Amino acid sequence: MTSAADEAPLWQPGPDRVAAAAVTRFQSWAAEHHGAPAEGGYASLHRWSVDELDTFWKAVAEWFDVRFSTPYEQVVGDRSMPGATWFPGATLNYAEHALRAAEDPLRADAPALLHVDESHTQVPTSWSELRRQVGSLAAELRTLGVTPGDRVSGYLPNIPQAVVAFLATAAVGGIWTSCAPDFGARSVLDRFQQVEPVVLFTVDGYRYGGKEHHRADTVAELRRELPTLRAVVHIPLLGTDAPEGALDWAALTAADTEPVFEQVPFDHPLWVLYSSGTTGLPKAIVQSQGGILLEHLKQIGLHCDLGPEDRFFWYTSTGWMMWNFLVSGLLTGTTLVLYDGSPGHPDISAQWRVAEQTGATLFGTSAAYVMACRKAGVHPGRDLDLSRVQCVATTGSPLPPDGFRWLHDEVADDLWIASVSGGTDVCSCFAGAVPTLPVHIGELQAACLGTDLQSWDPAGEPLTGEVGELVVTKPMPSMPVRFWNDPDGSRYHDSYFDVYPGVWRHGDWITLTDRGSVVIHGRSDSTLNRQGVRMGSADIYEAVERLPEIRESLVIGLEEPDGGYWMPLFVHLAEGATLDDALRDSIKRTIRENLSPRHVPDEVIEVPGIPHTLTGKRIEVPVKRLLQGTALEKAVNPGSIDNLELLHFYEKLARERH
Repeated sequence: MTSAADEAPLWQPGPDRVAAAAVTRFQSWAAEHHGAPAEGGYASLHRWSVDELDTFWKAVAEWFDVRFSTPYEQVVGDRSMPGATWFPGATLNYAEHALRAAEDPLRADAPALLHVDESHTQVPTSWSELRRQVGSLAAELRTLGVTPGDRVSGYLPNIPQAVVAFLATAAVGGIWTSCAPDFGARSVLDRFQQVEPVVLFTVDGYRYGGKEHHRADTVAELRRELPTLRAVVHIPLLGTDAPEGALDWAALTAADTEPVFEQVPFDHPLWVLYSSGTTGLPKAIVQSQGGILLEHLKQIGLHCDLGPEDRFFWYTSTGWMMWNFLVSGLLTGTTLVLYDGSPGHPDISAQWRVAEQTGATLFGTSAAYVMACRKAGVHPGRDLDLSRVQCVATTGSPLPPDGFRWLHDEVADDLWIASVSGGTDVCSCFAGAVPTLPVHIGELQAACLGTDLQSWDPAGEPLTGEVGELVVTKPMPSMPVRFWNDPDGSRYHDSYFDVYPGVWRHGDWITLTDRGSVVIHGRSDSTLNRQGVRMGSADIYEAVERLPEIRESLVIGLEEPDGGYWMPLFVHLAEGATLDDALRDSIKRTIRENLSPRHVPDEVIEVPGIPHTLTGKRIEVPVKRLLQGTALEKAVNPGSIDNLELLHFYEKLARERH
């Protein structure tokens, strides 16, 4: 996909906006102090940031005044991937940086958090109050015996208590990990049992779609199945009493205690995020305090252009990396908007109303939500006051061209539209928002600073204007320090570095245009990515195949050209079973209750059999390619399949759909 020279951008920042952007000021400062190019705009700054990796990240640390309690010996110790080491010798604390705004007497009473639920009641938490609660809870965690490296888990919705619990964990050097309460017990245990938490923060339930969802039974199961727990902290979101043996949230956060920030090595773990678990248990991805601190300062402060005057709203749950990214808005002194509720309750305009009500300046959502609004024919710019919204950012899946046009036409014609793409694996973006560059329909503006993003063919040759594999050829500080329970690093290596040795292959198809913009074409593997929440097919199979009527199953997630997402479940039935409405309902209910309501299939389709590799592994990617219209001979190597005849069913289905 090469660009036409005369193609007009959908949006172009004016000279005043370019001059005021933090990335412009950073470039001038870095030119003066670190030899960055003063001319050539963003493209020259990006080239310098990857050519002079050490100098760039040193400049980021200085620009944002990162507090190293002991100095670093060098910026990048070992550059090899996997295994790059960053700022060896340095110690710091992420939570200390996240609460710095509270030290400013002029900011102490300003809101750090604005919490909104489905009643659209807005509850602020000031910087000084946030710092006080974190100080109180951190002291209590230490009293409970939580020491650096201990895991602390949250089964929580997107509420202020989740932010406090995470920051208190980081303050004591603990390792945070969370799941949203719409995850069933099995999904949560598949994640938390791997990391063996010592404390569990939990709600009694949550409100979603106008209904109360009680979680006492699930919490009881989690407590039974997590033998390492020393304490459970009860947050009565629905007003119920704490179960026997659980601690009360209010009591733990009542003291007026100055927070003590444990100074930890740069690469000390901050949190564990989870991959989708395509071929087994979800990967438990460990990212570092220092790596996340620097990467998120760069992303939020330079790319998102957020500072103390901004309000940052991203629709997310605590089970998605975007929650972690949102919380890092505190690093730039930005007010966070936490919305806990359905994206479509009482109607599809709910998220836009939250943006209006809170004065959000950056509104982040999913491409699927934008397309749903377009389909529903809503007019947010006409019907609501969205004058403070400077940028609408989307992720979770590529934003189709019609989505760009709709945002421009129906929100504001002077709207910065930032389609961004990254991954849980780095808890950041590889490409996306640049406040000083034009926006072209269907394209991400550029690769991010410090990210040597390329598109490669199978031989490892770089491509421009052609579809290739998304690769990153130099290390980023937020790349995982390791996976949990992966002592020799083999699972980490095999996840990203098995195709191109020493080079990160992410699993997305991309095109780099000749103007430096990026087009994302969806996954090059079989991860299910629905409404931004990734889940592996293995989770689906485990749940569905417990049903006696199901012999075997195959699930595929398909990005549609119109921005939709089709997720069929193919089932091979046991002898004598019939795929009637009752069985379809049973399958969907099993997935909804055991895994996630987001991953209930769109259709359940009976098939004569499930194709496998010669070693017995279900073949998902070739079936996905067939359903996308790829010819059989190009979609799969026939010699690797146990029963090639079975693929003709999917080939025929693809013809019927197209």
